[in-house]
Amino acid sequence: MRLTVAVLFSFALVGQTLPTFEVATVKPSPPPAGDLININLGRIVNGTITFSNASLSDCLKLAYGMVSDEQLRAPDWVKSKAVRFEIVAKAPPGTPPEQIPAMLQALLVERFKMVSHMAQKQISYTALTVGKNGPKLKDSTGTGGNPSVRGRIEGHQMAMSRLATLLSRFDRQTVIDQTGLAGSYDLKLEWSPDTDVQAAEPGPGPSLSTALAEQLGLKLEARKGPLPVLVIDSVVQTPTEN
Repeated sequence: MRLTVAVLFSFALVGQTLPTFEVATVKPSPPPAGDLININLGRIVNGTITFSNASLSDCLKLAYGMVSDEQLRAPDWVKSKAVRFEIVAKAPPGTPPEQIPAMLQALLVERFKMVSHMAQKQISYTALTVGKNGPKLKDSTGTGGNPSVRGRIEGHQMAMSRLATLLSRFDRQTVIDQTGLAGSYDLKLEWSPDTDVQAAEPGPGPSLSTALAEQLGLKLEARKGPLPVLVIDSVVQTPTEN
């Protein structure tokens, strides 16, 4: 049986009224220049969520808790580098942070006239798990951090789900957090993105797998199983801006 987004909302929100954003702007923006990997996870600061030069796919991943395009069945433009948007939405004071993704779902449904349903699909993925000697992670004591780029991830208050999302983008695979670690951590991960066992001239630094094990006490494991997939039945490319 297929469930629309609206029905899924009603299951999750029986007996409660979900607040809407006080103000929200959604508008097209120019695509990024060049061939650089554009990592846009969105930012939530003091109840305000911001996406800058983001694909609709980027926005949907945050709204629905997905890490990879493999978990999205949608028209090609939804994932395209050429179709980008600016989104700024401010939640009412006192809104619990855990409600904001659901509010973003409702905003995207409204502005993009989106009709969708969730499904379970068998997908090959990479599980992020704890190594045999346990994690090497420090509980978070600060905020912010340096921008993450391919070959280096650094930050404070980083959840394992966010690390998995960054690894998915940089390593171009579907990485699912299965560490069982619920905290937020200060971490720094550095590896050589050019290191490959099949490469004629491996890069100077460690591979991603080696860096995860040595620096964070984590590992990657190839798995296959059912994962939630968002299927877009219909959506418009030009959003309602206000």
